[in-house]
Amino acid sequence: MMLKKQLRRLLHNMSKPLQGFGVLVFFASTSFAQVNGGQHAFEYLRLANSPHVSALGGISIANPDNDIALALQNPAMMRPGLHNNLQLGYNNFYSDIKVMNMQYGYHVESLNTSFFMGLQYLNYGSITETDQIGNTLGTMRAADYAITFGASRTYLEHWRYGAALKMAHSDLSIATANAALMDVGINYFDTASLWDFGATAKNMGVVLKNYTPNNTEPLPFDLQLGVSKRFKHLPLRLIGTIHHLYTWDIRYNDPATATATTALGVNDTTTDTKSHFGDKLARHFIVGAELTLGKRITVSASYNDMQRQEMKLSTLPGMAGFAFGVGLELKKFQVHYGRTYYHIAGPYNEFSLTLALNKLIGLNTTGEKIKWNADYTDAE
Repeated sequence: MMLKKQLRRLLHNMSKPLQGFGVLVFFASTSFAQVNGGQHAFEYLRLANSPHVSALGGISIANPDNDIALALQNPAMMRPGLHNNLQLGYNNFYSDIKVMNMQYGYHVESLNTSFFMGLQYLNYGSITETDQIGNTLGTMRAADYAITFGASRTYLEHWRYGAALKMAHSDLSIATANAALMDVGINYFDTASLWDFGATAKNMGVVLKNYTPNNTEPLPFDLQLGVSKRFKHLPLRLIGTIHHLYTWDIRYNDPATATATTALGVNDTTTDTKSHFGDKLARHFIVGAELTLGKRITVSASYNDMQRQEMKLSTLPGMAGFAFGVGLELKKFQVHYGRTYYHIAGPYNEFSLTLALNKLIGLNTTGEKIKWNADYTDAE
């Protein structure tokens, strides 16, 4: 009964701000085609921007942990407590693809606003260049990057809202493409009951230049809801995320599942008449948990159903869809490690280092004037 009363009170307090957010994302989402993986431009924008986010299933928009990377997941998660935090990560993705992420936050007390920026960079290395019939012409290099600038503010007692602008660029040496995008988000936090709710619309924008002229490709828009609950007498936080809210069916219709082999060895293509309701529903969900050991170590685990269903082998699913991680938080820096199981080909391992610049580097009088050395605290 106590939990029901808490939820009823939270929903009542959240109703009006959510109505305004809903109107915004409704008009934004109607301009995007309802298609999924492999059919969007700048698909790399969906990649997790830190080991911590990867360990939570690749999306985390309602988690008040002390991690600047979460501000890039939901702009409303940027807050004063993340002031002057700099996070750096440089890792090897599959096929020797180099992935670099940087995020930085700064709170301006005079404006009552928290600002942040992020850089996402993927270097694909050298690629063999050929013509239409396969003749080798030489080598070329490929890279993608996105630069993000955002800000957030607190509204009343329990609300934060934020927005971020992105410039995304893709380079194939012989051709380039770029786009301008925006993320918007809101966050509701209740320090008494330790509930946290988030909503965000990501990658709304326009393609400024395509690789192929006059060829229109959709951007990787997504509409997401998240919730987390920390327990007062247990060092555990449970986290749930719903993604692709703007379309119901994100299930991949695999032609192989509609093909059966007859007794004579002939492939017979049949029509799939099942509704697959449970599968379609589950693919929208990511569930995770974080366990705090002492005051310094956090262990994370998650399950992403869409990732598992799309990446597993039917005969050998392995650990596809699962992810794990650990974080060490000290006074002046943090270290995060994430291990994501995309496929049986092998997991993706990531590391990041977060520096509290206001505690590591003092700027004397100048630092005092610009609040460089300020150590803000959050309610949660």
